[in-house]
Amino acid sequence: MLFEPYKLEQLQLNNRIVMPPMTRARSAVGEVATELMAEYYAQRASAGLIISEGTQISRQGQGYAWTPGIYTPEQIKGWKTVTDAVHKAGGKMFAQLWHVGRISHTSLQENGEAPVAPSAILAKGVKVYVPKQNADAQSGQGEMVQHSMPRELTIPEIQQIIQTYAQAAKNAIAAGFDGVELHAANGYLLEQFTDSQTNLRTDEYGGTLEKRLRFLKEVTTAVSEAIGSHRVGVRQAPLTTQMGAVDDNPEETYIAAARMLNEIGVAYIHIAEADWEDAPVMAPAFKEAYREAFKGTLIYSGKYSRERAHEALKNGWADLIGFGRPFIANPDLPYRLENGLPLNAPIIEKFFGAGPEGYTDYPTYHGSKMAV
Repeated sequence: MLFEPYKLEQLQLNNRIVMPPMTRARSAVGEVATELMAEYYAQRASAGLIISEGTQISRQGQGYAWTPGIYTPEQIKGWKTVTDAVHKAGGKMFAQLWHVGRISHTSLQENGEAPVAPSAILAKGVKVYVPKQNADAQSGQGEMVQHSMPRELTIPEIQQIIQTYAQAAKNAIAAGFDGVELHAANGYLLEQFTDSQTNLRTDEYGGTLEKRLRFLKEVTTAVSEAIGSHRVGVRQAPLTTQMGAVDDNPEETYIAAARMLNEIGVAYIHIAEADWEDAPVMAPAFKEAYREAFKGTLIYSGKYSRERAHEALKNGWADLIGFGRPFIANPDLPYRLENGLPLNAPIIEKFFGAGPEGYTDYPTYHGSKMAV
């Protein structure tokens, strides 16, 4: 099943393998996607669907050095180079729209301002990647530092961010993307509003579950109205506690969110399973509840092997499977999986930073037929 074609709304995918979003911190000055990034993604166009690395919707939405944006004409033009290369190689690609919320640093914010969040809560020990002091802008030399103390968003600011998401979606379509994925996982802004321990508001955007889901609902609705719900996916991480985002009742919260997204009619939900050692396991009953609540396409990512992927597809939990880190080191991953071939190991110290090393220089397997 993994290697069979799949129709995602109006988009025909060559297989059920997804390259999920992975930050690589290689954008140019101005947070512009580059020719090198175009080469990287085109190398991996044999995936049924590529979802871009997190792409900030505004300067305020940036939380790490050298991550690309989609809010200026130069950024749109840069991404057009990438999508053209992917489409030429036979691939399909969505842009992941990203606002990090509190997970940022004053050095990345305009005029050194504080990051924003639903509530002014610091996630202790949560670090962001910023340029080293006095480092050249394109050196890729960065360091991990504690994120800065955030301030609480006002309601007018929340409403402005909703419109910024909608504009970013329009920009993504102008840049040639086939659709967008809203990053509502891993402790960033959309999840900060959703989870009970990061949203302590008492107004219409916090308190009850319905009010905590309001921001996600309004963003998703605005984006769907801007580009069509068939072009919209949403990423969630119900059991992941990254970046200090924790919900007291994740199954109740995220199944309610799934029902809401089903009513809006988005194309897919992309579920990021917790993938660290001793991580909580997402039980089959939880996955079956997702399937019951959401009638569209379900994508799962998180330490999937070929065997585990087939199990998820066979059981009906998933329609598509994301393979993250294996795609970093194996541009021809679908070919290797289909033929039971060994995988290259990724160079971890080259995950972030400048240049082609550990990025576009991984070899394909002998005999792999790739369009690059």
